[in-house]
Amino acid sequence: MAVTDPIADFLTRIRNAQMAGHHIVEIPASNLKKRITEILYAQGFILKYKYEETTNKQGAIKIALKYDSETRQPVIRKMARVSRPGLRKYVKSTELPRVINGLGIAVVSTSRGVLTDKEARKEKVGGEVLFYIY
Repeated sequence: MAVTDPIADFLTRIRNAQMAGHHIVEIPASNLKKRITEILYAQGFILKYKYEETTNKQGAIKIALKYDSETRQPVIRKMARVSRPGLRKYVKSTELPRVINGLGIAVVSTSRGVLTDKEARKEKVGGEVLFYIY
């Protein structure tokens, strides 16, 4: 079955796996999801990831979720979808949001690819705000 909002599906799979206490979640792959996974890894929200080729042409991304060693709570506290298929949210580089005063990140789809809000601000490019994570 086709998913109408693949980014929301990506975030929901991670959120559901964390609530169930899973350590690994498998997500159908796409170039956009691969780039988002790389950003989450670079920002320290996930432990590691691996791309796997499957029998279908799409493939899969296996993500190892990160938990706090002392409290056993997930590192990702909240993920919120901003721009969605029914209502797109575009911003200029000067209007890029600061998530929890810089503690979280906003993932932005720009003309230079998918970037964090800090990278987009540095490169002075705006775009579609995909989601917030902290």
